[in-house]
Amino acid sequence: MSEQELSGRCAVITGGASGIGLACAEEFARRGAHVVIADFNGEAAQRAADRVGGEAWVVDLSDTVALDELSLHADILLNNAGVQTVAPLETFSPERFRFMQRLMVESPFLLIRAVLPGMYERGWGRIINISSAHGLRASAYKSAYVTAKHALEGLSKVTALEGGAHGVTSNCINPAYVRTPLVEKQIADQARVHGIGEDEVVEKVMLTESVIKRLIEPHEVASLAAWLAGDDAGMVTGASYTMDGGWTAR
Repeated sequence: MSEQELSGRCAVITGGASGIGLACAEEFARRGAHVVIADFNGEAAQRAADRVGGEAWVVDLSDTVALDELSLHADILLNNAGVQTVAPLETFSPERFRFMQRLMVESPFLLIRAVLPGMYERGWGRIINISSAHGLRASAYKSAYVTAKHALEGLSKVTALEGGAHGVTSNCINPAYVRTPLVEKQIADQARVHGIGEDEVVEKVMLTESVIKRLIEPHEVASLAAWLAGDDAGMVTGASYTMDGGWTAR
């Protein structure tokens, strides 16, 4: 891949102010793309945009009705925004469940819908969805997250089938636990529902299914995303790329 292979491309990255999203923004910018940081946190979005020489788009992606008629220019759309809640089904908040579906299923659908006309017109586009090992496997106490990621897998495949004739690819990246604020914030909840100490969560919960016993670094996910965004991946579509230390090989 050329160092500037993404030169002239516009990449919209949701949840781009931190974690995986920020790592992808940095990598895409390094490869020449103009990056739009879409995030709910305006100050963090602007800091990230300044960092990569891009622009900030302050948006509440859970307000999906406001996105119904959106028209969006992007050559690359990376659906990354997400949250986690760890709780048993019988006590899981119905409103929290709905919120997570809006943020992680409805908003990717609406953003894909908004960028496809322009991609079709130009005959080129890349939809990259940050799914999860939980898009392929389930874990207890994560009903909303597992549901949303499974739905995102289906949306990605339909997008691939419809977009292929127009030069648009759609793929999922399926990491296990990545060293991000999203993962760090759930350690206390994991300790509570599993009845273990917080210092035991990484080893006894997060890494128990992986044969490679470490957290994934955000830049590793970004490297795969950048490849999927490039011309070398033009025949890769409708796929789900695991980066999980062997978790889903079981």
